Amino acid sequence: MYEEEVKVGAEAEKFVDETLVCKDCGNEFVFTAGEQRFYKEKGFMNKPKACKACRDAKKNAGRAPREYFETVCAQCGGVAKVTFQPSEDRPVYCSACFEERKKAQG
Repeated sequence: MYEEEVKVGAEAEKFVDETLVCKDCGNEFVFTAGEQRFYKEKGFMNKPKACKACRDAKKNAGRAPREYFETVCAQCGGVAKVTFQPSEDRPVYCSACFEERKKAQG
């Protein structure tokens, strides 16, 4: 179990991991001390009623699944999977090469 103590104004508030039951799937999930602190900071009054998996499923229910396109990475020649239709006039990079280029620029 994890505890977190946070100063709020003049008084300290203690948050402790809490086990809750999901109203959708019935599984137990942990409402962590960090999540409780976040809820408090945002002014949320109620604890979550559903686990993260059920909340995510509900959030994504109306969305179409993402379409991926495969192309050749312009840097390493490996397979690059992207969420957009690649065009011939711009280079496309795999995830690893993209991150490497991003680090080199910044």
